Formats: sequence, C-alpha cells, structure tokens
Amino acid sequence: MKSMFGEAWERLFAPPIAHRGLWSPGGAPENSLGAFQAACSAGYGIELDVQLTADGEAVVFHDATLTRMTGAQGRVADHTAADLGALRLSGTDETIPTLAEALTVVGHRAMVNIEIKIPYGEVGPLERRVHEVLIDHNGPISVIGFNPYSHAWFADHHPSVLRGLNSYSYHGPDARHLAPELRKQYADLRHVAIAKPHFLALGMDMLPHAKADGFRQRGMPVVAWTARDVDQWDAVKSCCDNVIFEGFAP
Repeated sequence: MKSMFGEAWERLFAPPIAHRGLWSPGGAPENSLGAFQAACSAGYGIELDVQLTADGEAVVFHDATLTRMTGAQGRVADHTAADLGALRLSGTDETIPTLAEALTVVGHRAMVNIEIKIPYGEVGPLERRVHEVLIDHNGPISVIGFNPYSHAWFADHHPSVLRGLNSYSYHGPDARHLAPELRKQYADLRHVAIAKPHFLALGMDMLPHAKADGFRQRGMPVVAWTARDVDQWDAVKSCCDNVIFEGFAP
C-alpha cells in the first residue's frame, strides 16, 4: 500500500483531519476556502464534501439543500456552479467553492479526504468529474464516502486513487431511507466486499467493532469520525489509526 500511494498513505495516519476544514462558529464556515486555509496553517489534514451541480461541476458543500448554510432555497443539484458561487456561506464573505478551487488553495500543504456525496446506487458523473479535477492536483488525496458502488467505480476505472469507505451504525432518522436489511449489511461492514476500499472511515457510534478490528489486523487502517471533544477521541483511539475532528484540538 505504502509504495502504491506514497505520501497519501503516510498522511492517512497523521496529522488529524479537520472535519469540513478548520471551521468555527463566528469564524470561517464549514467547507469554505477560509476553513481549508486555517486547517493548512494549523498543520491538519482536511475532510470536505463534494456534490455535482446542474452543469456537471464538482462543488464543495455538505447538505443536499442550500437553506442551512446560505439561506437560499432549493437543492445544490438544481443550480449551476456559477449560481452557487454567487451565494454567501453563513452570512460571511465566503462562497461555495468548486473542488478545483479548494484544491488550488490547499496545494501540497495538506492531505485532502474528498467525500463524494451521491445517492446510493447512482454513480458515474460525479466520480468522473472528481477524477478530472484530481489529474491537475499534485497533493495527497483520498476519496471517501458511504456509497460502496462509488468506491467500486473508482476501483474499476482509477484503482490508483486511495479509497476510504465510510460507515456508521445506521440507527436513527438519517438511515430510514435504507431498507432494514441494507442497514444491517452496512453496519456489519458486509459492503466492504463491494467497495474494495484501502481503509475504513467509521463513525464514533460503531467503535469498537470486532469486524473492523479484523480488517485492521490484516492491514486496512481505520479512521474515526467525527470526534467533537478529547474524551470522545480518547475512547476510541486504541481501535483506530487517525481521527476526523471538529470543535477541539486533538
């Protein structure tokens, strides 16, 4: 693994990874160029989210809808990149960046973990655009996400891209869109066989996890997400290799 991915593999283990950049209430908003600049200046890695716009661009934004972060109405997928770039994040001067803009700001200063936000089963267009952007980026990166078929797409088309499969316990309202059997399959990590990832990015609510321990012993690292204080990180650090964090300094 190390010889195949080089610096990206080394930076998977350290430093810790700032969730949506190093953002803070009253400071740089999440998934903004300012938050990515702050993470680089503090020496952290970066996790960010990408979605596909109506005109086929990869933009950095977490929610499917615009309201929480911009006050605007509608879905990200229904707007062009130019329209989205004209909006302001959380009342600041920060705008919604494209993935290309974000990677230009980061350069080689930080490992960037790119979470691909697509509905389950729908793959291809966003993955292709992300890879087109990555061709012009020389810094360490990985692609992460919950959709195992997205990972399988990268495994088939661009196997040299480092891949991390996200998972969690699949309890609660945010998992209701999945059938019970599919939730059980994902919580038990049975979808690893579909995704063929190089590492796992597991929610705090499913650590420790016996099956993840087995993968880790066989050389598949585990990154925990999202720790929001020192106690949360201390509780899981013995069963993982790095952490995605926010709201504190690990």
